Amino acid sequence: MLERIEHDRILELKLARPPVNALNRELLTTLRSAIVSAPEQGFDGLFLSGGESVFSAGLDVPELLTLDRDNLEASWLSFFAACQALAESPIPCVAAIGGHSPAGGAVLSLFCDYRVMVRRPEDEKPAMIGLNETQVGLVVPECIQYVFRRLVGHHTAERLLVAGAMIDAGHAFRIGMVDELAEPGDVENAAKRWLQSHLALPQQAMRMTRQIVRADIVEAINDPERLKLDVFLDAWFGKETQAVLQGLVARLKGG
Repeated sequence: MLERIEHDRILELKLARPPVNALNRELLTTLRSAIVSAPEQGFDGLFLSGGESVFSAGLDVPELLTLDRDNLEASWLSFFAACQALAESPIPCVAAIGGHSPAGGAVLSLFCDYRVMVRRPEDEKPAMIGLNETQVGLVVPECIQYVFRRLVGHHTAERLLVAGAMIDAGHAFRIGMVDELAEPGDVENAAKRWLQSHLALPQQAMRMTRQIVRADIVEAINDPERLKLDVFLDAWFGKETQAVLQGLVARLKGG
């Protein structure tokens, strides 16, 4: 489910759960452990990568729909734990987004320091990214909304979040949701180049400065009042959300 690829002082964590790198509890637990242990193993930077067509399709909704409330809560907590690990990591983290990245895939990238996304040729369909939760009957928790607003600004975040909009890579770059566009096949290299530029800096000063400027992200993901998981779970089991999610799964199976 997760491949570890070492690039000298940089660790690549490649999502490898076919067909679309859907995030389930096992993958998320493995991912969190790998993020937390990377500095302990001597790595000075890490980046997440995924498939060429899909970085990650987000949480594994078909699996989540089979769970009772306790197991669903545990699964969602594993997702937020992975986000927390990225937010709290003492080393820089990059998302190398080589394909589509809806919902949970996009959220993981928000908690990284830097995001590189693929820019496909004009005659090909662009890779899309977005927090499309409202389209499937879900509400984006405040802790995630905060980090999104931090990147793109309040007004832009409002428009995209309320609509549950998916936007192409060029749009995401223009509003600051991603930091860099790279050609197909060069996304991972671009992530490495950015990390290497930071590894060339005096490490103590870089890390301490990074810790200060990212303190608000850590605070947001650790605040239970901004997560309100009980409220989220209540909504998940509501009639409207269940109907939309079941319809989504039916379409996926039909496709």
